[in-house]
Amino acid sequence: MENKANFAGVVSEATRERPTLKTIAFMTGLGVTTVSRALKDAPDIGAETKERVRMVARQLGYQPNRAGVRLRTGKTNVIALVLSIDEEIMGFSSQMVFGISEVLTGTPYHIVVTPHSHSKDPMLPVRYILETGSADGVIISRIEPDDPRVRLLTEHSMPFATHGRTDAGLTHPFHDFDNEAFAHQAVEKLVGRGRKRIALLQPPSKLTYYTHTRIGFQTGLHDYGAEEVPLRVTIDNPLEEIRNAVEVMMRAQNAPDGIVCSAGSAAIAVNAGIEAAGKRLGHDVDMVSKESAPILNWIRPEIITAYEDVRHAGREMAKAVIARIDGIEPELLQSISQPVWSRRSI
Repeated sequence: MENKANFAGVVSEATRERPTLKTIAFMTGLGVTTVSRALKDAPDIGAETKERVRMVARQLGYQPNRAGVRLRTGKTNVIALVLSIDEEIMGFSSQMVFGISEVLTGTPYHIVVTPHSHSKDPMLPVRYILETGSADGVIISRIEPDDPRVRLLTEHSMPFATHGRTDAGLTHPFHDFDNEAFAHQAVEKLVGRGRKRIALLQPPSKLTYYTHTRIGFQTGLHDYGAEEVPLRVTIDNPLEEIRNAVEVMMRAQNAPDGIVCSAGSAAIAVNAGIEAAGKRLGHDVDMVSKESAPILNWIRPEIITAYEDVRHAGREMAKAVIARIDGIEPELLQSISQPVWSRRSI
């Protein structure tokens, strides 16, 4: 008991300042070089020594000094995720972070989230990262067809990956969801339930996946003999505006009998608008929606859902960024995932 008390006292004393390799060396009776090599899992250091060093490092709350690492290696061991913070209520961002973190665990890299509002200049966080050299790689989302961030990162030879594709002749790592397939299959499922007048709550037109979604939707209308009922809001509108616009649409004489929704959070507002108009989901109108967490069917089992695995997207982008840092060609680091339909919709 006395030894444990002494150890705890030394730990308390040592942790008044940021613990260093010297702190761990003092606590273990080992040399600083041995401690450093043990933490790097060097093959010439015994397993028992490594475990003792790691145990003390954990107890001290030791973290490598990033400034020191950068001075020695020229690297920060940071992957920066530039992430929109606007109206995140369905777990999209957190699932992406989880996926990235799963890949980075066990590597020297750590994720640093750079929050950003899509209403602000999207170039600001990217310029900051480039100017400060605060990351070895970058992950960005909300991609535009000719995205200036992609051009800037490419010009500066900064390894990066995108959640979404560009359409400007630049080859770069990406992971994307097949929004064209989703929209086409959504129309097919609605027509299969006898729906012929279909509205689309679509992405904002400045983003690349707007075009993919529109192509899939319009092709579906043509292939299955349905017509579009215009909806004048997008998934970027505030939820209250979406709810109000859907209510007005559902009260009109030419109200749709089917709705395709491009985001799970917006589907909640669409459902509220349908109910406010005195219509019944699954009776007067059917809705198909993407979702990144299996929540919509808890709220309304009548919603036909397609799962977008954002956690998988995070993993794919993290792997792509690390591979790009290691010099793998960008055309080998591109992937697209397909919608996974709920049992009710099959």
